[in-house]
Amino acid sequence: MTARMINPSSVPVRQSSIRAHNLALLLNTVANSADPPSRAALATVTGLTRATVSALVDDLIAGGLLTELDPPPRTGAGRPAAGLALTAAGPAGLGCEINVDYLAACVVDLTGAVRQRFTEHADQRPAAAPDALAALGRLAARARLAAEAEGLVVAGMALAVPGLVSPAGLVRVAPNLGWQDVDAPALLRGVPEIADLPVVVDNEANLAALGELRVAGAEATFLYVSGEIGIGAGLVIDGELYRGVRGWSGEIGHLTVYPDGRPCRCGSRGCLEQYAGQEALTADEPLAAAALGIALSAAVNLLDVPMIVLGGAYALHFERLRAGIETELRRRVLTAGLAPVTLRAARLGTDAAVRGAADSVIRGVRDDPAGWLRRAG
Repeated sequence: MTARMINPSSVPVRQSSIRAHNLALLLNTVANSADPPSRAALATVTGLTRATVSALVDDLIAGGLLTELDPPPRTGAGRPAAGLALTAAGPAGLGCEINVDYLAACVVDLTGAVRQRFTEHADQRPAAAPDALAALGRLAARARLAAEAEGLVVAGMALAVPGLVSPAGLVRVAPNLGWQDVDAPALLRGVPEIADLPVVVDNEANLAALGELRVAGAEATFLYVSGEIGIGAGLVIDGELYRGVRGWSGEIGHLTVYPDGRPCRCGSRGCLEQYAGQEALTADEPLAAAALGIALSAAVNLLDVPMIVLGGAYALHFERLRAGIETELRRRVLTAGLAPVTLRAARLGTDAAVRGAADSVIRGVRDDPAGWLRRAG
């Protein structure tokens, strides 16, 4: 039997798929508008009919995703149109972070505002993974309870981890925590107060980069470097996070800066982490700045990124590290004289990863409002 080629344009599209697409189109158009657009304005911008826009907007309002604002005072003939905005009283994202020396949880509403924030400072290295995740789960439960007391509905949970994470959420290795093949979602489901929430797990630098992207606006291509006990990086290209083939890109902390240098927990020697991790940074800032400059120069020569954003502890120490890093960038980056690299501190500071985790949940709602409406209904 001879196979027949099918013209994609002849394949029928389900009505539900069209509706889902248009709901997401309208919600994201409102979210990305500088001023609250009216229904008529949405029809003009999206090309949908006014009747379609009106019906879909009614669904988004009923589902707690949009709110209709009071129209401005009349200044001439005709009735002023009411604008539409994301609601701050609907679904919210629960973001959590486990790092070597702290646990964090926060809740962000659909507008991107932080509604709850909890942190517990404690060394997590002595704790077994189940115990550490149980403690984090309890912190997450506190944040969820406080958010729900405000009338929010937590749509899901995202966890930021300093390690390599598989697409299924398995933490393959987190050297600084001593974890290997830890099923973080399963362990978190053991906390009754959050057991019903969908959970995603990602590398903390990836989520921090996404959090920084949301506040960075037009800065759509940059390398985000997170300085904690360990060091991770997230690469954003044209507004999208680059994860690599297996999702494990960004392990800049294990880039070799001194080949015969200090032994590292990963089993190698001379890794950046041993010279510019948080503990090494406290001991010798000039050496940390130089090591960072060497590693970042290699990254720029390889990737040709126009901007480097320093987060975590680096954001706190940015002004003291800047000169040493920039000295190495000028010395080692091939194109330094043609197109100097912009170096800046993360705008979200040390909150970037936990904020990015919560934002990723909200982004999921915005990208699939039809799915949220089915759940809420």
